[in-house]
Amino acid sequence: MKKEIREIKNGVCQITTLDERWYSKESKSRKTKLPEIKFYPSSTWIAGHYPKGIAFYKWLANKGWDEAEAVKQAAGDKGSKVHYACESLISGKEIKMDSRFINPTSGLDEELSVEEYECLMSFNDWLIEADPQILAVEITAFNDVEEYAGTADLICKINDQLYVIDLKTSKEIWEEHKLQISSYSYLDFPLKDLGISEKEWKERKLAILQLGYKRNKKGFKFTEVEDKFSMFLIAKQLWANENPDAKPKQRDYPVSLKWSTKKKYVK
Repeated sequence: MKKEIREIKNGVCQITTLDERWYSKESKSRKTKLPEIKFYPSSTWIAGHYPKGIAFYKWLANKGWDEAEAVKQAAGDKGSKVHYACESLISGKEIKMDSRFINPTSGLDEELSVEEYECLMSFNDWLIEADPQILAVEITAFNDVEEYAGTADLICKINDQLYVIDLKTSKEIWEEHKLQISSYSYLDFPLKDLGISEKEWKERKLAILQLGYKRNKKGFKFTEVEDKFSMFLIAKQLWANENPDAKPKQRDYPVSLKWSTKKKYVK
């Protein structure tokens, strides 16, 4: 269990605490007009409040809560390591089988597992096949009107068509995945800095790229996704209902515990 505060750039921070994720940035107070730090819930956290459907709840009942949480945590760690590796691959770095990437749960650098390396291989194959023009990787932005923030995995052009792409290592595409990628499409990205025209942005498409996909020979699946931002806003209402005091938990936890006593311990 860790509280992670990661500075992205220009004072923008990503804050992960327990089962929450926030982004923070400096802004002006509406009342005092003075600088203040404002917190925004993440797209992923909000989308997770949308009902997951009967298939998920059957899976949960079959696994049991503890095992299901362990499976979700392992899947999350796998996805994070694969994301870090994909980002390095795009930047031109050579990734070897024994290359090490951080595990967000343990905080330690770990070698890629065989399954994680296969995900990276499939991403490399997709890059070769799609030949995308990469405009942004792991780019964070905010929506100040709806007050949320998120980090898009990839913004690129494929055959002159602009795409916002989310990378996934899951076998299925769940409804919350569609809401998540839809929310990224409404973040205030610096379009001019990215070389994107207003016309191109209006005609943008959304897609989910599944890596390490076992159900075809390619090992990846590229799926265009319908814009479901209106459904994301419904999920945000559900999130707000579950989190009425919308701010990061301020409680600090000691990094270790130790009990001592002068009394003799009798077994």
